[in-house]
Amino acid sequence: MTISDALGTLMRHGMPFRFEAYDGSAGGDVDSPYTVRLLNERGLRYLMSHPGDLGFARAYVSGDLEIDGIHPGDPYELMRHFRSRLTFKLPPPGELVKVLRSLGLANLIAPTPPPEEHLSRARRAFEGWRHSRQRDAEAIHHHYDVSNRFYELVLGPSMAYTCAVFPDLDATLEQAQAEKFDLICRKLDLKPGQRLLDLGCGWGGMVRHAAEHYGVQALGVTLSEQQAVWAQQAIKEQRLDDRAEVRFLDYRDVTEGDFDAISSIGLTEHIGVKNYGSYFSFIEGKLKPGGRLLNHCITRDNNTSPASAGAFIDRYVFPDGELTGVGRIVSEAHDAGLEVRHSENIREHYALTLRDWNRNLVENWDEVLGEVSLGTAKVWGLYMAGSRLAFEEDEIELHHILAVKPHEDGTSGFPLRPTW
Repeated sequence: MTISDALGTLMRHGMPFRFEAYDGSAGGDVDSPYTVRLLNERGLRYLMSHPGDLGFARAYVSGDLEIDGIHPGDPYELMRHFRSRLTFKLPPPGELVKVLRSLGLANLIAPTPPPEEHLSRARRAFEGWRHSRQRDAEAIHHHYDVSNRFYELVLGPSMAYTCAVFPDLDATLEQAQAEKFDLICRKLDLKPGQRLLDLGCGWGGMVRHAAEHYGVQALGVTLSEQQAVWAQQAIKEQRLDDRAEVRFLDYRDVTEGDFDAISSIGLTEHIGVKNYGSYFSFIEGKLKPGGRLLNHCITRDNNTSPASAGAFIDRYVFPDGELTGVGRIVSEAHDAGLEVRHSENIREHYALTLRDWNRNLVENWDEVLGEVSLGTAKVWGLYMAGSRLAFEEDEIELHHILAVKPHEDGTSGFPLRPTW
């Protein structure tokens, strides 16, 4: 049995692409715009030892599996094509044994993963308990301390690595990112002279926008040293030193309190679902009565799916990342003493954001490869395109949750109707 024959036994409705293997076998749709080439035995071992997204990612990132018909910076159309036409089946036990023997049982032993892959969860245990300070710092370092120039090329001038808000379909990415920060400022009802804490502040976009346009005293904290350095330089260049600051600091080490507002934009995904209670209790303790929280985070479409991400995301993108449904988050915030006043799902906006990030990656591909490895660039193309598809099809969502710390008499300070 050839490699192409073996692959064909796993396809319920045939191969919706052209397939070519290093053993000379070929199959699939000869008229397909996509050709998948398996170049060597190491690629086969990746696929056989870890069937599914992890094995595919390893073979693709390492260069052992090539795909014609796409740009590696934006494989969205390919993924959409596969999503609608690619279905697998498990052959009967006897046939499965025949397939494995034909391909070689020794190929079930996994080769060394590509260098772009993070440690397995078992090996990460040596870095500390999951979501311990040390392990969280290492996870953030893996994803964010890649290259500030790389992020400039992908994210654009805003350096905002979170869902934008598009006022209309013709808006540019920069306009949409500015609208995102402004919407959050409006939901928090920021006023000149107030104090804002931005948790997991990234490159300081929220801190700088709030300080410049709303006149607040803004403090941002991040576990990425490269982000903090870049943000502080941007603050200096914008002459916001007297109103804005970004620190390289674990949010749990913030000593100041009595903030008028706290924003958490894309941090909840990293802290672990089991830690939500302590996280929102920390926030409640840092707010003055009447102070508001805006929590912006990726959520699942339900509260019952496993919190952990898939193997590809966990090993290559967000180690130890966890997601849950909006209901769980609202409950944890309420139980910590915060009153949730408004929730909004803007998942379609994240699909548009990812579309533009993929476009930036393609347009700046040559310069990107001067900053990161080809494997890393492929990872980003794959994960952003796949995430775009997941937001479009409501597998994941993006929620704004607006909450307040009520005064002792129960008053919230909110108007009768929203003003944002």
